[in-house]
Amino acid sequence: MLHGVDVSSYNTGYSAQGLDFVFIKATEGRSYVNPHQSAQAARAREAGAVVGFYHFLWPGNIAAQAQYFVEQCASVHGDLLAADWETTGAGSYASNAQKDQFLVEVKKLRPTHRVLLYCNRDFWLNRDTTSYAADGLWIADYVAAGEPRIKAKWRIHQYTDQPLDKNVAAFSNKAELKSWAHPA
Repeated sequence: MLHGVDVSSYNTGYSAQGLDFVFIKATEGRSYVNPHQSAQAARAREAGAVVGFYHFLWPGNIAAQAQYFVEQCASVHGDLLAADWETTGAGSYASNAQKDQFLVEVKKLRPTHRVLLYCNRDFWLNRDTTSYAADGLWIADYVAAGEPRIKAKWRIHQYTDQPLDKNVAAFSNKAELKSWAHPA
């Protein structure tokens, strides 16, 4: 299994050494852009990690959020793109249909990128009704690494948030992950 982290603007001093992949929060809603995402991505690339970016999804204006994400994130060909589907600070969340629409919109806007859905176990089991995760599911369930308590096929498992959000990926080696991240 491969090891990685996901970071936000609060994690400017993270180390990418020894990591296979790094996901970076790029945007949220239609008004927030992580001012450190380019430097965070450069650090991951210098360490040889596969890079991904995620958008914290808010309810409403889904097509505009997808456009905002792909225009504002510092991605290059081969980077992974993800929707972070969870409860907002305001206590709301995008509906299942809005989650699906966002994934479809991002895939349309960036057809050469793999697009993933990030959500926690509760959202996957109790709020999701379509099991649509675009190119792959990134599941958060704080248990043993690589053993999320779901039956669905997953690509990435976030298993803790201490001291950073730590993840494992269901690929046999980094070359396999890099190959998957560059769809034809």
